[in-house]
Amino acid sequence: MRKFLVLILISSITIGIYAQKDKKATTILEDLSRQTESYKTIEVEFLYKMDNDESNIHESYKGELLVEGDKYRLNVAGQLVISNGETIWTYIEDAEEVQINSIEEGEEVFTPTNLLDSYTENYKSKLIGEEKRDGKNIQIIELIPYKKKNYSKVELIIDKDKNQIISFSIFDNNNSIYTYLITKYVPDGHLNGNEFIFNPEDYPDVEIIDMR
Repeated sequence: MRKFLVLILISSITIGIYAQKDKKATTILEDLSRQTESYKTIEVEFLYKMDNDESNIHESYKGELLVEGDKYRLNVAGQLVISNGETIWTYIEDAEEVQINSIEEGEEVFTPTNLLDSYTENYKSKLIGEEKRDGKNIQIIELIPYKKKNYSKVELIIDKDKNQIISFSIFDNNNSIYTYLITKYVPDGHLNGNEFIFNPEDYPDVEIIDMR
C-alpha cells in the first residue's frame, strides 16, 4: 500500500551503531519471515494509532487487513485500500470516490509482506531488547532505512513464543508515530478471492477516478 497508510507510508537518518547488522535481530527476522511466508492467507484485526505530541494530535481507529501473497485488502479510518497485485483501488468513504492506480514495475510500495521480504536489503536491523510484557515474552527490533525516506525508522514488537508480530510503529520525519497493534491474527483462513477486487456495484454512488 502506498503509505501503509493509509498505508502500507509503505525510509533516514542516523547510521552510527547501525552500520553493522545485528546478527541476533537478523536471525529473528529470518525466522519471522519464513513463518509468515508459509501462510497462504493472513487475516488481521488491529488498532491503528497516530500520535504527534508537538501538534497535540492523538487519533485511533480499528481496522482489518486481509493478505494473500501480494494481494491485500485494508479497511481503516474511512478508507478501503485493495490490491490484486497489479492494481490498487483506494476508496474514500466520505468523498464517495475510488481512485484506481496501476502498480508499476519497480515501484516502491510499503506492504505487510515486503517489509519482511526487504529488510535485509533496505534496513539496518538491531535487537533493542527482550522483556516480558502483559504475560508475553517479547522482542523489540528497530529497523533503520539505508536510504533517506519520509520515515526514519520502524519498530517491531514480536511475540517470541508465537513468532508473530504484535505491533509495529513507523516514525515519520514530521515527528508523527503511526502504530499498528494487532488484536487478532488468523493464519490460513478461507478467502474466496473476491476480497481483492473492488466491485463498483457494491457502491452505487461511487465516483470512479481511473488514473491508470
